[in-house]
Amino acid sequence: MAAFTIAGIRFSALPAGSLLPSSSVSARSGQHGERSSAGLSLLSRKGATRHWKIFAGNSSYNTDSASTAVTSGKVLVPGVPIDEPPNPTVSTEGGEAVSNDLQVSKDRIQMEDKAEAKEELVASKVMVSEDGENEGAEGLTQTDESDGTLETAPRSIPPPGHGRRIFDIDPLLDAHRTHLNYRYTIYKRMRHLIDTHEGGIDAFSRGYENFGFTRSETGITYREWAPGAMSAALIGDFNNWNPNADVMARNEFGVWEIFLPNNADGSPAIPHGSRVKIHMETPSGIKDSIPAWIKFSVQAPGEIPYNGIYYDPPEEEKYVFQHPQPKRPRSLRIYESHIGMSSTEPKINSYASFRDDVLPRIKKLGYNAVQIMAIQEHSYYASFGYHVTNFFAPSSRFGTPEDLKSLIDRAHELGLLVLMDIVHSHASNNVLDGLNLFDGTDTHYFHSGSRGYHWMWDSRLFNYGNWEVLRFLLSNARWWLEEYKFDGFRFDGVTSMMYTHHGLQVAFTGNYNEYFGYATDVDAVIYLMLVNDLIHGIFPEAVSIGEDVSGMPTFCIPVEDGGVGFDYRLHMAIADKWIEFLKKSDEHWGMGEIVHTLTNRRWLEKCIAYAESHDQALVGDKTIAFWLMDKDMYDFMALDRPSTPRIDRGIALHKMIRLVTMGLGGEGYLNFMGNEFGHPEWIDFPRGEQHLSTGVVIPGNNNSYDKCRRRFDLGDADYLRYRGMQEFDQAMQHLEEKYGFMTAEHQYISRKDEGDRMIVFEREDLVFVFNFHWNNSYFDYRVGCAKPGKYKVVLDSDDKLFGGFGRIDAAAEYFTAEGWHDNRPRSFLVYAPSRTCSVYAPCED
Repeated sequence: MAAFTIAGIRFSALPAGSLLPSSSVSARSGQHGERSSAGLSLLSRKGATRHWKIFAGNSSYNTDSASTAVTSGKVLVPGVPIDEPPNPTVSTEGGEAVSNDLQVSKDRIQMEDKAEAKEELVASKVMVSEDGENEGAEGLTQTDESDGTLETAPRSIPPPGHGRRIFDIDPLLDAHRTHLNYRYTIYKRMRHLIDTHEGGIDAFSRGYENFGFTRSETGITYREWAPGAMSAALIGDFNNWNPNADVMARNEFGVWEIFLPNNADGSPAIPHGSRVKIHMETPSGIKDSIPAWIKFSVQAPGEIPYNGIYYDPPEEEKYVFQHPQPKRPRSLRIYESHIGMSSTEPKINSYASFRDDVLPRIKKLGYNAVQIMAIQEHSYYASFGYHVTNFFAPSSRFGTPEDLKSLIDRAHELGLLVLMDIVHSHASNNVLDGLNLFDGTDTHYFHSGSRGYHWMWDSRLFNYGNWEVLRFLLSNARWWLEEYKFDGFRFDGVTSMMYTHHGLQVAFTGNYNEYFGYATDVDAVIYLMLVNDLIHGIFPEAVSIGEDVSGMPTFCIPVEDGGVGFDYRLHMAIADKWIEFLKKSDEHWGMGEIVHTLTNRRWLEKCIAYAESHDQALVGDKTIAFWLMDKDMYDFMALDRPSTPRIDRGIALHKMIRLVTMGLGGEGYLNFMGNEFGHPEWIDFPRGEQHLSTGVVIPGNNNSYDKCRRRFDLGDADYLRYRGMQEFDQAMQHLEEKYGFMTAEHQYISRKDEGDRMIVFEREDLVFVFNFHWNNSYFDYRVGCAKPGKYKVVLDSDDKLFGGFGRIDAAAEYFTAEGWHDNRPRSFLVYAPSRTCSVYAPCED
C-alpha cells in the first residue's frame, strides 16, 4: 500500500477511487449504520509510541468561492436596555440584510459621576453574590506549590472597578475624560450583558464546549453559527461526503445543529481522524467549509485546500500533563521561536524535535520563557503564521495536538513559560480553508467593505462589536490556555485593532488626540479589555503582552483602573531606532538619543525590550549582525584566520547593543532564536513564483528551505566567532537571573557623555559602564555609584570567552571613594576600553 508523510508523520494511503463523488453517492450511504469508517494509522514519529487514525484519500468535491453579500448575526445593539437580552438584528432594507455595530456616537451616553456610580452599583449587584464571590465565574486553576504538586484554587473574574484611577496615574488623560469614561461605560455594559445573558465571561468563553464538535455518551453534536446560510449539512469521510445524509437544523440566531447518535455497537458516528466539512447553500452559492471551531486540520499531499479533521483520540492516546505550570517570573526573558524553522536542516521541523533539541538549548542559554509563533493553523506557510485559517487548530505541519502538549509539558518541566503568539487582529482572506465568506456573506465574522479588509496585509478584519465574534475570540484565547496549558500570549497587531486606520500611513507623535478620537475602534479596545479580564481572572499567573507601536496610553494599566489591561507592551521603537543607527557610522550615534529611546516609556506600564525580533530577520531586512558585518560574515568568522576591522567592530557593537537594551529598555527582554549568536543572512520561506492580477510577476526562491532554518551549529562551533556572541548572550541572561536588574526599583543614569561616548547607569546595586568610542580607551575613568565598598566585574564584553581582547582584569577589585560625582554620593575608577561594556557589582570581603 502506498504511503505519504505530513509534518514528519507517515500515513498509509487508501487505494485511488475509494471515495465516491458527492454527486453520485447513493441514498444508502445516508444511513447512520452504514457510514464509511475509513481511517489511517499513524506509524511513527520521534519519541512517540501512540497510534491514532487520520484522514485518507483525496476529497471528491469542489469548494466554490463566493461573491459577497451582506448579512448579520446576533449583534449587540446600542440603546437596548441592559436588562433585556440582545435580539437578532438581521433586518431587510431594499432586499439586503444590514448589521449594526456596537459603536455609538459619544453623545449617546452622558458620563456624569452620579450616573456612573449608579450604574456601577447595578453591575455589582448583578455580578457579585452576598458572600462576595463572583457568581458564575468560578473555576479551578493549577498552582505551583513548593513540593511540585498540583493543587486547585478558586479562580474568578472580578467585577469592573470605577475605571477612574487612570486619571490619577496620568493627569494628561483628563483632557480626554469624556472618551475614556464613554469607553469604560460601554465596557461595563458589555460585562453586564454577558453576565445577564451568558452567565458571565467564564461561561461565555467556553464556547468550544457548545460549538463545533462535542461528544457525549450517546453521540456527537455539531453546531455552527452561519446566519447567512440557507441550508447546511455535515459531510465527510463518515458519510461518503453525501450532502443529503446529515442535514442540519437552524435556530433563530443562525446557529445550525445536528446530533449524530452512536452506532449500534456504541462506537461514535464519526471515527477519530475522519475528514469533515460543512456543506452550505449560501447567498453566494454552494460552499463547503472547514468548521470554524475545528480542532485540527491537515493538507493532504498534492492537494491545495486543507481538510478539517474530527479529532477525538481515545483516552489512552491523549497526552496527560505531568508537570505544573511555572509561576510567572519577576522579569521575563523571552526566546522568540518558530517550530518549523527551528532545525539546522533545510526542512520543516516538528514539535517533537523542538521539544527534544531546542528547549534544552533555551534553558541553557538562561531564558525563562519561550514564545512560539505560528501555532494557529495557517494554510500559507510563508505568512509566518499570521494569516490564520483555523483558529482552534494547532498547525499540523509540525505534528499532532498531542505532540504540542508534550512540548509544552517538557518546557514546564524545565521551568520555562510557554507564550503563544496569538493572532486576533485579523484573519486570512482564504475562502477555501478559513473564515472569509464562511457562510457566503461578507459580514459574517468581519466588517463589510473596506473596513473589513486590511489592504497592506491582504486579510480580513474582525467585527469586535458582534456578539458571536466576541464569543469566538474569547473562547479561542481560553482554549489555548485551558487545553494546551500555554502560560500566556503575545497579541499580534494590536495597533491595527485599536484604530480604524490600523496605524497605516500614520506617524504617531505622542499627541493624545491621536489616541482618543473618532479613529479609535472602541469595539476592539473593549474586546482587548474583556480578553485581559478573562486571562487575568481565570488564569492569574498567565502573561499578556500586546504588540502596539502607537504608544496608546493606559495600555498596560489594569482594566479595573480604566486601562486596557495588558501586562506588558512590546517596546517596538527600540528596534526601529537601532536600525536607524545602524544605517550610519557609530561615530554619529548620540548617547542621549540611545538613552532616551530606551527609557521613553510610561510610568507603571511595563515593557518588553528587544534589539531585534523576527521582523528584522525577514527577507528584505537585515539582522543587527548582518547590518554590522555584512559580507565579511561569509569569509572571516573562523578563528583560524585573521579577523577584519568590520568583524571586530560588529562583534563588539552586537554585544553592547544587546546589553544596553536589556539594561535600560524595559522590565522584560526578547530575542529571536539564532540572533543571540548573530545568525547570518535572513529568513526566506519557501515560495514559488507569483503572478499578480496586475500582470506583475514576483519571483520565488524555487520553494527552497535553505534560508528557512536556524544554524544553531554555528553558535555551538568553538572554531567560529559566532560562539563568542552566543556565550555573551548566555552570560547576560544568567546575570539578569542572578541580580534581577530589569525589574529593580532603583535606576539612575549618571552619565551620557557625547564627547567621551560614555553611558553609565545603575540598576539596583549594579553599575553598567558603556564606552561606545571607536578609538579611545579610558584609564582611571571615574564612575558614580550609590553603595559604598568594594566592586568586582561580573560581566565584561571584552572577555576572550566572548570574542573580545581580554583588556580588563577579571580579578581586579574596585574600591569606592566618598564624594559627589555625576550627582552620585560616591564613585570608583575603572578601565573602559573602546567599544566595550562591563557590569560591576558590590562584593563582600
